[in-house]
Amino acid sequence: MVRRPLGNHHLGPDTLLVTSDATQTGSVTVENENDQHDPLTLIKGARVVLWDFDGPICRLFAGHSADGVASDLVSWLEGRGLHGLLTETERESLDPQVVLRAVDRRHPGSDLVAELEERLTQEELRAASSAMPTPYADPLIRTWSAVGSRLGIATNNSPRVVRKYLESRGLVGCFAPHVYGRTQELRLLKPDPHCLNRALNAMGAAPADALMIGDAPSDHEAAARAGVPFLGYASNPRKAKILRAAGADAVVESLEPVLGLLRRG
Repeated sequence: MVRRPLGNHHLGPDTLLVTSDATQTGSVTVENENDQHDPLTLIKGARVVLWDFDGPICRLFAGHSADGVASDLVSWLEGRGLHGLLTETERESLDPQVVLRAVDRRHPGSDLVAELEERLTQEELRAASSAMPTPYADPLIRTWSAVGSRLGIATNNSPRVVRKYLESRGLVGCFAPHVYGRTQELRLLKPDPHCLNRALNAMGAAPADALMIGDAPSDHEAAARAGVPFLGYASNPRKAKILRAAGADAVVESLEPVLGLLRRG
């Protein structure tokens, strides 16, 4: 038997969906709340909850295409005669983070990287105005904060962008001052655990007492390297499959059952 995402299939108190490696599906009640991979155990044991930003909290580029941002960064480089800095795969990635990190690998700490990073930050700030909240994220954040857990954000996005979005949703008080985002040292972006370790140190938390919620394999790797339990959030089955393939044992396709488990205490 292998554990599958909770998704939207909440079946009752402490009940999870489990499927076999075949197509058979059924439900079972959690029998061992000490299983470190059970979402129930992860949620109940979390004294500190570290969130990735783009994905678990909101869809940052919902109204401001990330593909377009990446293409603009590539065009900006090409306009300066720097076409050769990127491989064809990197140029076609349509991921602004891929473009930024590729340039940093070739010119680490340069003025070029600083200017490119600032251009990306400005695009992220524009995107924050039309970002779409992840379903159930706002009430889950408020509930987790209300029951006494301490919350932080560990993200590869600019912390300026995170604060702008949180202010728009009235959520700053749930996280401040613990927002740890992209710095000028791009080599320390996830999957490096640097931002998680910064958060843990600032919050005085042991890794085992924390929980990381992320939606990418890099989030899972960073959490594993920091020794922090991980709960994967996947907005669709394809992303859930990618997270499980990366080694994530606990994956949810909706935050609704997480909110339900937390409210039941």
